[in-house]
Amino acid sequence: MIKSMNRLPIAKRSAILGMLAEGMSLRATSRLADVSINTVSKLQVEAGAACQAYQDKTLRDLKCRRIQCDEIWSFVYAKDKNLPRDKWNTFGFGSVWTWTAIDADSKLIVSWLVGTRDADSASILMRDLASRLRYRVQLTSDGHRAYLIAVEEAFGADIDYSQLIKIYGNAGESDSRYSPGECIGAKQERIIGNPDPLQISTSYVECQNLTMRMSIRRFTRLTNAFSKKLENHAAAVALHFMHYNFARIHKTLRVTPAMEAGVSDHVWSIEEIVEMIDRATPKSGPRGPYKKAHST
Repeated sequence: MIKSMNRLPIAKRSAILGMLAEGMSLRATSRLADVSINTVSKLQVEAGAACQAYQDKTLRDLKCRRIQCDEIWSFVYAKDKNLPRDKWNTFGFGSVWTWTAIDADSKLIVSWLVGTRDADSASILMRDLASRLRYRVQLTSDGHRAYLIAVEEAFGADIDYSQLIKIYGNAGESDSRYSPGECIGAKQERIIGNPDPLQISTSYVECQNLTMRMSIRRFTRLTNAFSKKLENHAAAVALHFMHYNFARIHKTLRVTPAMEAGVSDHVWSIEEIVEMIDRATPKSGPRGPYKKAHST
């Protein structure tokens, strides 16, 4: 008989989250852990909420000096062209973009957002990023115009901001439809302040995009592993960044990004993440989870 998620021991839940963090699909994890796929999905959603809340609280007053930003595409439910009419122009159905901001020195993911590729999402990300930094930073993004107003609104003149605009040639007929044209050059454009030209780069955040595609099964192209619900998609992203920031030793740093950034003093185990989730999850009572009354 398959056990319910709430009764699974820490070792079993740790094994499940470890598989998910390493890019395994829900069904493969379900088979290997000998639990139902619903148990795996519910655990991932619960873990995602706890991981997001923990990082939101912990990643504050950071001593970063160089930040790189980018966006990565995925989709939920169906691709835009396959959406039913009643789902058109509804967030959470079709294209979804994950915005990320990485510290170029510690490789810490400072802020992220699952949203749309528009000015509103850019503004939310930049305001959140600004609230987490102690010092003036040098920021580099790609040439997406949504950043222009968002950065100015969030930081004012207290930032050194530039864009790295890549120039692509036309894709040949033999190229895959998923391949962009060949990059034939890049142009640096100063936007605010006095950014150091030698530090204008988006290499680290683009590498992080690859890490996401390799580590989050839902980002894998040309498969049926895409998210069916936005909640599940956001949970997978939050779990990935918790594992990446706190539990995964960076190859070049030889410590985790959180340790390098000074927000953790050790490498987290998956068991510690599970214990953190338990502390964050309300205990179930006779009528369901207990919710403490609060005022806002």
